Formats: sequence, C-alpha cells, structure tokens
Amino acid sequence: MKINKPYSVYSFICFSLVAVLFNACKTKENSVKEADVFDEADKIISSIKDIEFPNSTYNIVDFGAISDGVTNNSEAIKKAIATCSEAGGGKVIIPSGRFLTGPIHLKSNINLHLEEGAEVLFSTEKKDYLPVVHTSYEGQELMNYSPLIYAYKQKNIAVTGKGIFNGQASNTNWWPWCSKEEYGYIEGTPQQKDEHNLPRLWAMSENNTPVSERVFGEGYQLRPSFIQPFDCENVLIQGVTFTNAPFWVIHPIKCNYVRVEGVTVKSHGPNNDGCDPEYSKNVHINKCVFDTGDDCIAIKSGRNNDGRVVNIPSENIVVENCNMKDGHGGVVMGSEISAGVRNVYVRDCKMNSPELDRAIRIKTNTLRGGFVENVYVKNIEVGQVKESLLRINLYYAIYGPQEGNFMPSVKNIHLQDIKVENGGKYGVLIKGRPESFVKNVTFTNVHIENAETPLSVENCEPILYKNTTINGKQYN
Repeated sequence: MKINKPYSVYSFICFSLVAVLFNACKTKENSVKEADVFDEADKIISSIKDIEFPNSTYNIVDFGAISDGVTNNSEAIKKAIATCSEAGGGKVIIPSGRFLTGPIHLKSNINLHLEEGAEVLFSTEKKDYLPVVHTSYEGQELMNYSPLIYAYKQKNIAVTGKGIFNGQASNTNWWPWCSKEEYGYIEGTPQQKDEHNLPRLWAMSENNTPVSERVFGEGYQLRPSFIQPFDCENVLIQGVTFTNAPFWVIHPIKCNYVRVEGVTVKSHGPNNDGCDPEYSKNVHINKCVFDTGDDCIAIKSGRNNDGRVVNIPSENIVVENCNMKDGHGGVVMGSEISAGVRNVYVRDCKMNSPELDRAIRIKTNTLRGGFVENVYVKNIEVGQVKESLLRINLYYAIYGPQEGNFMPSVKNIHLQDIKVENGGKYGVLIKGRPESFVKNVTFTNVHIENAETPLSVENCEPILYKNTTINGKQYN
C-alpha cells in the first residue's frame, strides 16, 4: 500500500494533466474548425469572378424604343441586344423612363443596364410570352410561357443598375391562376390545379416524358418566373428592384457562378419567392432586401422524379448581409429538393417581421426525398418571427398527403451567435422521421426570448447546446 499510494496519486496527476491538455487541444481544434467553416464561404465567394464586358454601349432608344409606358418596345430591345451580341457584347442601356415590353432574352457577354429612373413594365398580354421556351415550374422542367427575363445556355450575362422591373402581375393578371381568392381567383375559372395543368405535368415527370413534349403555354395556367438564367455560367444580378412578379422572382437554374448583389425584391403575390437557386452551385447572395409573398430565399434541387433524374445538388451557396423583411421563411431549403442541398452558409443577416414565419427552414417529405447537409448560420439578428427560429419538417405536405418511398436525410445543421427577441410559437421546431432522425444539430451562443413553446422536437438526435438560452433558461 505504501508503494501503491504514491503511484496512484502520480497516475491521477498525470491523467489529469493529459486530460487538461487534451481538452485544451480539442477546444483549439474546435475553434479552428469553426473558423475554417466560414473560410470555406470566403473561398466560394472568391471563386465567383467579376464579369468583364466590352466597353460598347447600346441605348434602346437608338433602336426605336419609346418611353411612354404604352408602346410595346419588345422589338427595339431585341434589336439592341442582337446588335450588341453580334458586335461581341457590351452594355445595353435602358434609360430613365417607363418602357413597356414583352419578355427580354439575354445573350452571352451582355449587361442589361437600367439607369436610375428607368422602369420596365412587362406586358399583361399572355400571347407576348410565346412561343414557349424550355423552363421550369415548381421543380419540374417543361415548355411554357417565357420568363419575363430569360437566358438559356449563355455565359457572362448581367442585369444591373438602379431601375425597376415591374412584372405587372396582379389580381387580374397571372396571380388568379394560383387558385386562391385573395389573389383574384374566381370559382370555376381555370387554375393551376386543374387536371390539364399540374397533374398533367406531374404525370409527365413520373413517366420521364421528354421535356420537348411537355408543352404548356397557351391554354394552360402555369405562371412564368420573373428572371431565369437557365443553364448559364457567370451570372450577375445587381442593384435593380423587382416588383409584382407572376411567380418565383430570381430563379437561376442549372447555373454556375452566380452573384445576386444589392437587389431589392418587393413582391407580395403567390409563390413570390425572392431568390430560388436550383440545381446551381457557387452562388453568392449579398446585401439584398427581400419583402416577399413567399420564402425570401428558397434553395431548390428539383421535384420528385425530375430532381432524381437531373441529379444535380445545389451546393456552395453563401447568403450574407441581407435584410429579410417579410416572407414565409428567411433562408429555406426545399421543398423541391430531390437532388439535395449541401454547403449553405448564412451570416450577418437581419430577419424581422411579425409576418416572417421562420428564420431558417428545411422542408421535404418521402415523395421529395433528397438530402440537406452542412448548413452553417452565424450572426443573425432576429427581431421577430411568427413561428420559430428553426423549423425542420420531414413531413412537409402540399397538394395533399406527400408520402412515398424516398427517405429524406438532414444532418449537420449549425446555428451560432443568434439573438431572437420574439420567438413566436416555438423556439425550435423539428419533426424528423422514425426511419430518418435529423442528425447533428448544434446551437452555440443562441438566445431566444418570448417563445410560446421553447422546444418541439421529434425524431432528432440530441441537440448539442453551448451557451444557449430559451426564455431565459439555460440549455446544455
């Protein structure tokens, strides 16, 4: 015993020192890892290079455009873009004034620039958006009315300036097709849920009907997106304002290297999502204002069979310095998410409205399937939300029950340095599935006040809390 006692004390001291050193190293390692996470965001931003355009300028007035708000200037704008393109690119200028037009189709190496005081009014005549083009509706590709601003398989394109794009959608134009009375729908008139519209498109998707044969447009009631770069590379949307959108507002689909900067979206129609990157990667959304009728930002990757066939995850997306004033969700992943979403970074944003339902939201189901992984949210100021700071729902339902054979996966969701003044109905609302628990959710330096119910969590691995309070109660 005389020999063992000193040995035991010595062992204890050594073990304690090792433990202290191990924990110190681990703490240092964790802090490095946290720093590295947003270093990756900076690398994504750096990968999106500035687009350089030739110095040539082409003013649409020189091609016959008239700023009376009545004359349709489609041909003048088309000629200006064609001339600019044939000359190798440059800037097509829309000067101060009110210019009515049909859809605008961009070409490679062109910067469509709105000068201050310019307002582009888009035609309310449906026929002006024909012939149909290769586009997408709720995560499924089809031939449909042209988006209001459209680019297909182009490189180096931009929409810049200080002017306004006014889609002129209203309770008498485009919006009634959503089937809701609050948006002008009249019972018995055609709408998107009719058998010849969405159900027909869903069947075509499930049957792998070629997109060229999924022809809609005239005689159908599926609304166009506002601005849609489709399968484009190097895209810049900067400074302009979008209002009165028929459907999703900024919709880069199958794009690489996209910058949306200093843009204002003020549009409260149905499905008026602010920015919906879909099947896209290397996207930077910065210094924007979203005041929307649906999600402010919704990251997508195709719906059901279409998403699985395309199989292009949306990834490497950075959202920062944005103001989410109103909408169903601040930054959302889903529900069209069948190809998956990964590597999303959100930092230094403000979200504050009694009508902003959730700050961060993930929504899917077993028809969508898909995955969401590696979501990092930091330094978010949430004044007020209607429902919750974070909502993850693997039972999301729209158009009726949504049950199938494609189990979704959600993991690695990390929130830190967030203060919520009025937390709404829940602090945190998570609904995983017994077959697919939500995994690895962490809260670090998160403080939520005035939540009616602090937590509602089902089928989720234990959440890791560090210095986190809800309604003043410490969670560890």
